[in-house]
Amino acid sequence: MKKNRYLLYLLLCGVMLYIGMPELTFSTGGKETLFAGSWLFLALLVFAGNLAAFLYTPKKHGRSGRVTTESKPRRKSRVFTG
Repeated sequence: MKKNRYLLYLLLCGVMLYIGMPELTFSTGGKETLFAGSWLFLALLVFAGNLAAFLYTPKKHGRSGRVTTESKPRRKSRVFTG
């Protein structure tokens, strides 16, 4: 389920870059170039973050025949006899 969401976000970010890149101008200088550069940088950060989440999401494991009895890790207790 989560992988589908990350894939959707990747596609939406790609569409955003595809539509937005022709509108950005880097040759004029000044505030317009600063805005275009920062917009492109943030868009690439979003793309990279979603790509990393898509690639490195842990896989779901199916139910196995093994049943674990412990749901919580046991705490160690020390008994002092003096």
